[in-house]
Amino acid sequence: MFKRIVVAIDGSRTSHRAFESALELAATHGAVLQPYYVVENAPVYYDVPGYDPSVLRDELAAQGAKLGDEALAAMKQRGVEGAMAIAEASSVDDVADLVLKAAAAFSADLLVMGTHGRKGFQRLILGSVAERCLRQATLPVLLIPSAAGGDEAPAS
Repeated sequence: MFKRIVVAIDGSRTSHRAFESALELAATHGAVLQPYYVVENAPVYYDVPGYDPSVLRDELAAQGAKLGDEALAAMKQRGVEGAMAIAEASSVDDVADLVLKAAAAFSADLLVMGTHGRKGFQRLILGSVAERCLRQATLPVLLIPSAAGGDEAPAS
């Protein structure tokens, strides 16, 4: 059924759950899997006097590379083919656009991503990448909800 799957990863437990679901689908259907990580290079992070913006960007890029290595190792163990992709967004709003463009460029027939379940003020300020992708996608989107009690902490 599915031949090409993109999964958005960000280091959270929800993202890890989404990756595991995408990996299972890819293994079951013999699909190629592309984990996709976006470095959020938003100017709002740089509004601190004396702060070097490249420090955070480099830390986020290193996190993406580490997550990519872990994803590729898990894929190899399951016999799933694919490659990691990393992009850089200039704003939080760009993240959803980049994820959808990656899915289109990969000719994906499924996009898998976690949803953190933010509500109220937090959702207003942070937005919802998953919701934006769901509303704008031209391909099926599988949303994996956060575990009970929330899970904003990184996966271990």
